[in-house]
Amino acid sequence: MDSIKGEKNAQPLSSNLYAEIQSDILSGRLADNSKLTEQAICKKYSVSRTPVREAFRQLESDGLIDNIPNRGAFVTGLSKRDISDLFDLRSLFEVQASEWAIKRMTTEEIEALRETLEFMEFYTLRNDIEKVLVFNSQFHNILYIGTKDRLIQKALYTYQTYLKHSAPAKTYSADQLKTILDEHKAIFEAVETKNPAAGRKAMEDHMAQSKLRRISNYF
Repeated sequence: MDSIKGEKNAQPLSSNLYAEIQSDILSGRLADNSKLTEQAICKKYSVSRTPVREAFRQLESDGLIDNIPNRGAFVTGLSKRDISDLFDLRSLFEVQASEWAIKRMTTEEIEALRETLEFMEFYTLRNDIEKVLVFNSQFHNILYIGTKDRLIQKALYTYQTYLKHSAPAKTYSADQLKTILDEHKAIFEAVETKNPAAGRKAMEDHMAQSKLRRISNYF
């Protein structure tokens, strides 16, 4: 735990600041069309101007802020259409990732996936939504690593981050949590039996249902 904490603290200040501002934009704490000034950000986050400029550069590259000459930087955030499109793009990449992961995962990674699924089941039975969502993300992250493809990993981490931070607080019934668990069990069964076609189908079904469960929170 100490080593993990040390690694996090060792990250460049500009990276930490970028992540904080990104989260504040996606969650709506920094409202769309609001103006961002270096001075205000320095004061808000207790940092100097250098990391602020680097964070602004990254955020502009992501399309989350717009630097207008002679006017300054303004929050653009994500529209409802952007969020819907992100779900669809993530679905395409998740389906491909599941196929590659089934073909490429190591025995150790499959066992890690099994253990994560067991934790999901444990917390599903206790109706602990927060913990279920933690292990839900971990389950998908193990699949991403299992693809052995850095580009698809990076894309999916980005989609996951954007959708996570832009989502309202999520509430699921006990029946919904059980359904989510069953969807992950179907994906794991395909991994365990090394059946890429079944994995694609299971992931397609899971992502379609995931969008239906959450899209109502946005519209």
